[in-house]
Amino acid sequence: MNPALKWTPLVVALALATAGCARDGYYHDRNLDYGEAEIAEPLRLPGGGDAVAGAMPVPQGRIAASTEGAPRPAAGSAVRHTPEAFVESRERGDDRWLVVAAAPAAVWPMLEEFVERQGLTVTQRDARQGILATPQGRFTVQSALRGGASEVRCEAAGRSHAACLSALAGYFEMQGQSASASALAASAEASAALLAVQPTSEGWALSVPADAERVWSELDYQLAGRFDDADFQRLLERDATAREFRVAYLPQRLRGQGEGMLAALAIWRDDPEPRAVRLRVEGAGSEGSRVRIIEGLDGADQRELLERLADLLR
Repeated sequence: MNPALKWTPLVVALALATAGCARDGYYHDRNLDYGEAEIAEPLRLPGGGDAVAGAMPVPQGRIAASTEGAPRPAAGSAVRHTPEAFVESRERGDDRWLVVAAAPAAVWPMLEEFVERQGLTVTQRDARQGILATPQGRFTVQSALRGGASEVRCEAAGRSHAACLSALAGYFEMQGQSASASALAASAEASAALLAVQPTSEGWALSVPADAERVWSELDYQLAGRFDDADFQRLLERDATAREFRVAYLPQRLRGQGEGMLAALAIWRDDPEPRAVRLRVEGAGSEGSRVRIIEGLDGADQRELLERLADLLR
């Protein structure tokens, strides 16, 4: 049997009907109606009505009482990054996979249902290892670099199967529409504890509990898509062999934000340019890997950029 299966994506078509107000390209001009309008008699209130209070009176004292004691955001509180989509595609060379914003324990039953709906025969099923094999393809599920998320692969003859992944992506998208916002928020909170920017003898480093190859691939995806501000931050070069990136980054202290007009004028005179910074992803043994700044920034600026990278990976 040919190992390549003609997958049929499970996609729900939504028919949207729109009603127009025009007939034969003609729209009624109401300006003439307004111009010919006549002044009507004032509205007469029934007996007992209060003409002074107005149509929608606001009780006195209610507004101040309603806001008193309301929770306020803490000063300096950080905004957590949440997934922009329930399922995203990743690729590196010939390798392709999906990142799903749900833990493997939640993705596994979705995958089983997908295989059942496609009418495939399961030849191997190992929920603990996250392996589901059929004659047409082999599915794997594992924890993603981002906390609370999963990586899903579909391979045939040892290679990524693009049509299978496309069908899976469509199915997961439908499932993701029913995922609660609280569940996604919990995933974002869980991811925050996985990454840490820590001081080292060489400066600062971002520790990530995942192997260097996976960290480099995810960072490559995030930098390419979100490091695109020509004035403050952008990706310049990448070196997959050395697991290095070269980026342009302008620290916050040089952007003149929140310091008033004098700081803005000082920035205009200095005309600061983003610094050329070299990053490297290194293996850290059983602890996973770490991201270091090899050159371009020091001290607090170095830590700031690593915190920014940590937000990209969360």
